[in-house]
Amino acid sequence: MKAIQYYQSQFIAHLEAYNKARAPLSLYEPIQYILGLGGKRLRPILTLMTTDCFDGEVSNALDAGLAIEVFHNFSLIHDDIMDNAPLRRGQKTVHEKWNLNTGILSGDAMLIMAYKLFEGYNAKQFQELTALFSKTALEVCEGQQYDIDFETRTDVSIPEYLKMIEYKTAVLVAAAMQMGAIVADASRENQQKCYDFGRNLGIAFQLQDDFLDAFGDPKTFGKQVGGDIIENKKTYLYLNAMALGSESDKRKLKTLYDENSAHSDEKIATVLQVFQQTGAAEATNKAIQDYTKAAFDVLNSLEIDPIKKEPLRDFGIHLMTRTS
Repeated sequence: MKAIQYYQSQFIAHLEAYNKARAPLSLYEPIQYILGLGGKRLRPILTLMTTDCFDGEVSNALDAGLAIEVFHNFSLIHDDIMDNAPLRRGQKTVHEKWNLNTGILSGDAMLIMAYKLFEGYNAKQFQELTALFSKTALEVCEGQQYDIDFETRTDVSIPEYLKMIEYKTAVLVAAAMQMGAIVADASRENQQKCYDFGRNLGIAFQLQDDFLDAFGDPKTFGKQVGGDIIENKKTYLYLNAMALGSESDKRKLKTLYDENSAHSDEKIATVLQVFQQTGAAEATNKAIQDYTKAAFDVLNSLEIDPIKKEPLRDFGIHLMTRTS
C-alpha cells in the first residue's frame, strides 16, 4: 500500500485535468472556481485508498472519486446560498463573486456532471455506483433540511442531531469508501463494511468539529473558536449540556442562546464553562471515541490482508487527532 500523499497527488492531477475552461464561460467559470479553491479532498482520497485495499486499479477509481468531489462542491455552492455566506475557504462564495442565479445554475450543472462521471464504468458497476450515489445525494439533502429545521426548533433531541450529521456529513464519506470497493469488485459484505467504517468515521469527524469549534486552539483551528456559540447553533455540546445540566444551567444557556450578545468573548467563556461543568464536553469526547472505535472495529473485520488496512487506519487516526 502507498502513502496518503500518493493518492492525494493522483487525485489532484485528475481533478486539474478535468477542471478546464468550457463554454459557456458564465456557466463553467464558477465551477472551475469552486473546484479550484482547495479543501482537504478527504472523500476522493478514501475512494482511491479503498480500491487499492482490494487490489483494484487506483486509476479506475479516479472518476468515482471525482464524482464525489464534484457533488460535495455542488452542495457547498447551494449551502452557501441558503446560509447567505460571504466566504468559502477564505474566498468569496460563488453567489457573491457572480450572482444568485449563477450559483443556482452552476450548482445544478455540477450535480449532472457528477452523474456523468460514472458513464465510463461497466454496466454492473454503473448500476451499483449510481444507485448508491442517488441514495446518498438524497440523504445529504435530507440532512441539510433537518439542519435548517433545527434552527427554529427548541426540542431537538440528541438522536435527531446524530441523524442530521449522519445524513449531512457522514453518508458521503461512507459512500466514497463503498464506491472504492465497488470499483475493485469487492464482495457485498466488504462493500457494506467499508460503508460502515466511513459512516462511523464521518460522525466522529463531525462531532470532533463541533468540539474543536468550542475548545480548539485559535492558533491551529483555522477559524474563529466559538463561532457556533456566537451563531447560537445547537450542537452536540449544547444538546448534552441541556440534557445533563441543572435547571440553572439550562436557563443560563437558553438565555445566552436566545440573544445576539454584543459581548461575544464573555458569552463564549460563559457557555464553555457550562459545557464543562455539566459534563457535556466529556460526553462529546466520549462519543467521538465511541464512534472512532466503532469505525476501527469494522476495519478490523474487513476480509483483506491486515497490512492493507494500515493506510486506512492511519488516515482515520490522522483525522481524529487533527487540531484544525
